[in-house]
Amino acid sequence: MDRRAFLAALGASFARPLLAHAQTVARVPRVGILFDGLPLTPEQLARSSLAQGLRELGWIPGETIILDRVYSEGRPERLAELAAELVRRRVDIIWCNAPPPAIAAARATRTIPIVFWGVAQPVAHGLIESFRRPGRNVTGFAFSPGPEIVTKQAEFLKTIAPGTRRVARLGGVTSVEHLDGHRISLPIVDSAFRPFGIEERRFPISSREDVPGLLASIRDWRADAIFAFGDPATMNERHTLADFAHRHRLASGFGMKEYVLAGGLFSYGPDTADTVRRSAFYIDRILKGANPADLPVEQPSTFHLVINLKTARSIGLPVSQAVLFRADQIIE
Repeated sequence: MDRRAFLAALGASFARPLLAHAQTVARVPRVGILFDGLPLTPEQLARSSLAQGLRELGWIPGETIILDRVYSEGRPERLAELAAELVRRRVDIIWCNAPPPAIAAARATRTIPIVFWGVAQPVAHGLIESFRRPGRNVTGFAFSPGPEIVTKQAEFLKTIAPGTRRVARLGGVTSVEHLDGHRISLPIVDSAFRPFGIEERRFPISSREDVPGLLASIRDWRADAIFAFGDPATMNERHTLADFAHRHRLASGFGMKEYVLAGGLFSYGPDTADTVRRSAFYIDRILKGANPADLPVEQPSTFHLVINLKTARSIGLPVSQAVLFRADQIIE
């Protein structure tokens, strides 16, 4: 080997590890987490269902994938700014936990893939064209409570708390914000409680500031029970709602287990931890080259009944063994 060839080979031998290192660093993807809620500690994030789902698919947060988090901290007006910040950080994917952050992300970028979780009406919001073929840079895991689910929730309320005559329904929006800025009217899932001899009244809640007046109105109406499906506004106030129901000895039904863990009486709905974990599938597929426009939006197919027996006892509500037998989880 002549001197020139030797130096070239020597240079290549040094450059090869440096190039490999640079490629390894470049291959570590960054997922922006646009979260409509309070910050998670590093320990909470590590234990989260999303991190668990990623680990099950071979992605180790902090090692083979970076989770770059921003939080609205109960101030939805900050979401547009936070979404723009993630775009400036050049994340590879944006993951969102509710309609407002998903809309903010979709307005901030038409190129960075967006994965949502818990958006009940993604078509009405303009986020996707259809569940089967989203058609743009947005896809994810949805949950839309249809009439059958609401009827089942009403049935469980009457079965668990047979003395219920009046139920205050919290949330239950009748329209949603479209990506373009206008609002779309939704079919109203109404009168689900009427066949069970229960009168219902809607009490809309959109922010924390609504809560004191709303609870006072529910008390004045002399409701026997409260019910919330699981929209972000009521989810953020779940401890307050559970405490209110407990203090006034009201039955309380919800669409998600998290309310029951906060002290609510029962819930009937999808396993949220499982669906968040499964949303990691979309991150995995996109990072491996899939186009979000071609990834069908999934919805939960199984639903669980969760009963807080401790809460039932504290408000003096006997729960029959037949009901407990039907429960998928009992909290004591």
